[in-house]
Amino acid sequence: MFKLIIYLTINHIMKFLEKYYPILLAFFSFLYSIYLWFTGNELEGIYVGLWPITILGFAIAIRQRRKD
Repeated sequence: MFKLIIYLTINHIMKFLEKYYPILLAFFSFLYSIYLWFTGNELEGIYVGLWPITILGFAIAIRQRRKD
């Protein structure tokens, strides 16, 4: 019974990550860019701040290609 609960939980987590991993990656890179900015690395913060847009753009393009 306990193994079944663990399996269902892991399966649920994996399905969640498969669907929302681009959003999570974009969010963490956004947080990283804020960290860089406020620690005095303004240029690096701006550079990393462009990553969320790129990550989400690629995720949208890949999902559209999979549906076609």
